[in-house]
Amino acid sequence: MKSQAKKKSLTSGSIRIIAGQWRGRKLPVLNVQGLRPTTDRTKETLFNWLAPYIVGRHCLDAFAGSGGLGFEALSRHAASCVFVELDKSACQIIHQNCQTLQLTTAQVTVLNDNINVITATLNRSFDLIFVDPPFNQGLVEPLTKQISEHNLLANDGLIYIESELANSNYAVPSDWRLLKQRQTKQVCYRLYQRDE
Repeated sequence: MKSQAKKKSLTSGSIRIIAGQWRGRKLPVLNVQGLRPTTDRTKETLFNWLAPYIVGRHCLDAFAGSGGLGFEALSRHAASCVFVELDKSACQIIHQNCQTLQLTTAQVTVLNDNINVITATLNRSFDLIFVDPPFNQGLVEPLTKQISEHNLLANDGLIYIESELANSNYAVPSDWRLLKQRQTKQVCYRLYQRDE
């Protein structure tokens, strides 16, 4: 009985895919401290920004959490997504959701690891990178340095960064140009493009 109750509490939430081939589909997410899926409203704004850029693109969901941003991109016909998530249980749910959506190994890779540790081993560049880390841990700037150092963002590639408003004064590489920006009372979200 206890294990069933515990299991139920872990997957007590869900995310909704808002457009594309899986529009309206709900996927389970974990109830884990620090896991904070991007809201539907923010996600809708972001993917309106990204609409001309998504189809056929290769994505990296750096602090995947629920995988919501990567799954939304795949629903809108991105070619592939690499999900990186440190929490083992969250990774298992991402795996399960990949199976539910019948995604192939050519389309998705799920890595249970620390994104700041494995950037050097990814050995490729991405057209679109999502950076939405747990708040109040100072994780944005170290990762942007790693992305630049290991050339993970393709020329003309796009990078989305979501951060708490109180810590939104992070530095980014000099060849990243700010395209779009919005903020709420608590959250700042920005879209940059790498200049060739």
